[in-house]
Amino acid sequence: MSNHSPASGRSLLYLVIAGAAWGTAGAAASLLFLASDLGPLALSFWRCAGGLVVLLGVLAVRRPRGAAVAARTAARPSAASLIATGLMFTLFQAAYFGAVRETGLAVGTVVTLGAGPVLIAVGARYWMGERLGRGGVAAVVGALAGLAVLVLGGGGGEVRPLGVGWALLSAAGYAGMTLRARWLGRRGAGGDPLVTTAWSVAVGTVCLLPLAAAEGLVPHTAELGRVLWLLVYVATVPTALAYALYFTGAAAVRAATVSVIMLIEPVSAAVIAVLVLGERLTGAVVLGTVLLLTAVGALIAAEAGRSGGGPAGGPEVRLRLARGPRGTHETGESRVPGVPGEPGEPVEPGEPCGAQSAAR
Repeated sequence: MSNHSPASGRSLLYLVIAGAAWGTAGAAASLLFLASDLGPLALSFWRCAGGLVVLLGVLAVRRPRGAAVAARTAARPSAASLIATGLMFTLFQAAYFGAVRETGLAVGTVVTLGAGPVLIAVGARYWMGERLGRGGVAAVVGALAGLAVLVLGGGGGEVRPLGVGWALLSAAGYAGMTLRARWLGRRGAGGDPLVTTAWSVAVGTVCLLPLAAAEGLVPHTAELGRVLWLLVYVATVPTALAYALYFTGAAAVRAATVSVIMLIEPVSAAVIAVLVLGERLTGAVVLGTVLLLTAVGALIAAEAGRSGGGPAGGPEVRLRLARGPRGTHETGESRVPGVPGEPGEPVEPGEPCGAQSAAR
C-alpha cells in the first residue's frame, strides 16, 4: 500500500469490500459453532491470534520501496496510539459478544450497529467539524431503519437492560476506533494500515486470552479439518484483509460515512445466510436490504461527489507544496521546515490532507 492515503473513490471501495467481508464472519462462525463446541470468546481469540500470524507473515515478506518506507516511518503512530486503537478494537469485539449473550443476537446487533453511526456522527461533528448535511442525515436515518427491519423483522427480540448496556459499550468502542482512524488520517499520521491492524489484533489476542481460556480454547470436534479451514478463513478474510482495508479507507473518508457504509455487513450476512446456510428469504430481509443499500449508495455518491474537487482530508493541507528554501512560508513553497515540495505538481482529487506532509 502506498504511503499516501488513497483517493476517496478507492477508499470507498475498500470500505465496501471490508463491510462485505465482515458479513461473512457470521456465517463462518455459525458453521464453526455447528461443527464444534467452540465458544464466541474463544472464536474471537483465535480470530485475533490467527489474523496476527497472517499479518506478521505479510509484513515479513513485503518489500516496499525506499520512499514508501521513509514516509511510513515518518508518519508512524506511537506505540501508545496503536495500543489505544487496539483497546477500542477489543472493546468493540468483546462487548458485542456480551450483548449477544445477555439480550440475544437481534437486539445486540441492532443496538450496536445502530448506535455506532449516531455516536460517530456526533463525535465527528464536535471533534473534527465534519458535517453530514441534510442529505447525509436522511441517509443515516434510512440506513438505521433498514438495519432495524433487516435484523428485527424476523421476530421480536427480548430487550434486557444489561445486554443493551453491553451493546452501547461495543458501539462506543467501534465509534472511538473509527473516529481515531479518521483523525489520524487527517493529520497524515495514520501510518501503515497493515501495522495498525497487526497492533489491534495483537492487543485483542492478549486481552481475550484469559476470557477465552476460561471458556475453553481448544475445540472438541469430529470434523477437525473443517474447523481448521474455517478458523483460517475467519483469521484471513474478515480479519486481516478486512481490517487492513477498513483502516485504509477510514483514514480518507468522513467518519459518519464510514459508519453507514459498514452497515453493508448485516446485508452481506443476510445474503450468505440465504444462499449458503439455507435460511428462508423473508419480506423483512428484502425490505431491510433495499433500504440499507439505498442509503449506503446515496452516501457513497455524495462522498465521491464532495471529494471530486479537492482534498478529502480536512483543512490542514489544501495544496501540493512547491519546492522552495527550507522553512519558507511564502505562497507556493513548502510550509514544512526541511520538507521541500515538487513545483507544479497538482493535488490528486480526494487526496487527504496530511498526505503531503506525511514525512514530518
